[in-house]
Amino acid sequence: MNGGNTACLGMSVVLCLAAAGCGYHVAERSNSLPKSIHVIAVPALENKTTSYRIEQRLTTATVHEFLAKTSYRVVPDPANGDAVLRGKVLSVEAVPLLFDTATGRATTMLVTLKCEISFEERETGKILYHTDNFIFRNQYEISTDVNNASSIRNFFEEQDPALDRMAQEFAARLVAAVVENY
Repeated sequence: MNGGNTACLGMSVVLCLAAAGCGYHVAERSNSLPKSIHVIAVPALENKTTSYRIEQRLTTATVHEFLAKTSYRVVPDPANGDAVLRGKVLSVEAVPLLFDTATGRATTMLVTLKCEISFEERETGKILYHTDNFIFRNQYEISTDVNNASSIRNFFEEQDPALDRMAQEFAARLVAAVVENY
């Protein structure tokens, strides 16, 4: 095969793939919620742990995710929603995942969050989504700056942004689970 035929064949393949769309496209999220739901109430999650204000981070992130990724209106009061999302933070665990071989200090922590989640149509009381075991995991790095005398202070300074990231990722997964109902 000469260069011209190869180029022509290559161009034909490209055009065919382009015409067929290659099967790649941005998928719209399926919405299996009843059409009667327009307003979702998201009261503050309950915190059954000793993690200070974790429920506030998760609730705020979940509200933002609903607003950013769906067309539903979100309110805090269950009496004003067509559906109500309730949750309880059952446990939050942080365990060292990776260590610095020179110092023996943890460099990466794994945070595991376990929640109970219930999503109910307010008018009918029908449970649209429920799990006692909604588990979310995320890891984050810890500074190993040996020159800084207070590594505990570093841990807590870095924990806030890490928990915010975790809350955002948790909320994305939760909203997808509730709206897509899988």
